[in-house]
Amino acid sequence: MNNQTMTYDYTVVRQFAIMTVVLGIVGMLVGVLIASQMAWPVLNFDTPWLSFGRLRPLHTNAVVFGFGGSALFATSYYVVQRTCHVRLFAPALAQFTFIGWMLVIVSAVITLPMGFTSSKEYAELEWPIDLLITVVWISYAVVFFGPIAKRRVKHIYVANWAPVRSSLPVRFCQRRKK
Repeated sequence: MNNQTMTYDYTVVRQFAIMTVVLGIVGMLVGVLIASQMAWPVLNFDTPWLSFGRLRPLHTNAVVFGFGGSALFATSYYVVQRTCHVRLFAPALAQFTFIGWMLVIVSAVITLPMGFTSSKEYAELEWPIDLLITVVWISYAVVFFGPIAKRRVKHIYVANWAPVRSSLPVRFCQRRKK
């Protein structure tokens, strides 16, 4: 590395890390609310969008995709820079992955309590949101594999393949059920 001081792009990493905590808290609070509704049904306040059936998909999507997805983005963007000894590829595209992913989460927060779902377990989001998810994941792949292509080290760390391995089943398995 020729004794150079390497600087990395942590902006999008920080954004995803903060939203991991926020979405984890929100998703788990929704879980507490729907668990409480099991004991005290009056907590749905006779409002359809606050009922257990509408909030359960919101809870699972917030925790799995909001909390878990944001954590995956944050850690993989951090690790790929550090292990490849280069900055993130296409910082504007990395920022798009953050904004796009947050749009997916906001869209889920709006549509799921309103009852707009595809009625498939863990694939409840409607097709326009699925299209956005696909565009964000393709953008993520470009940003993630860019540093691997430009790496300053000869080998590729196994830590770089873990995010890819864990994210692929999300997209391929969601649409298999008919």
